[in-house]
Amino acid sequence: MAKRAVELYDEDYHAWAMDQAEALRRLAEQRWNGPLDLEHLAEEVEDLGKTERNTVLSQVERIIEHALKLEHAASQEPRRGWILSILEARRELRRHLTPTLRRLVEEQLAALYAGERSHTARALRLHDEPEAASALPNECPYTLGQLLDEDWFPTNRHGLSEPI
Repeated sequence: MAKRAVELYDEDYHAWAMDQAEALRRLAEQRWNGPLDLEHLAEEVEDLGKTERNTVLSQVERIIEHALKLEHAASQEPRRGWILSILEARRELRRHLTPTLRRLVEEQLAALYAGERSHTARALRLHDEPEAASALPNECPYTLGQLLDEDWFPTNRHGLSEPI
């Protein structure tokens, strides 16, 4: 068990945190009489895992938002900023995306897209791009592989070239 925990910590931090929180709760249920506040420790360790999860989900949402803008916005600027944002989000994902969290993102990609589609449509309308907002597809047009691919960016529907 100890070796597995060490390996899991290195390979999949989110899964390790959830595993450790559950182990602490089991120990608390057994009424272990040590000096540790097991229930609060379990909550704190679980929160560490949730923070990793939220970081990953947030970065995927960021990539979706800026990919939609790159694909559908008619304006040339701030295209460079959107590309830089995608590159930064992908860098963060390289640090935080574990096998467990990748599966979670794959399972939730449609829901993440739906939320970002709504957010991006509002943002495009605020920037006087109602046609772009209306053109956003209802279903996610991107695969997780595309969103994570360092070299992939969507093609702009207005023929604007990419600045990189």
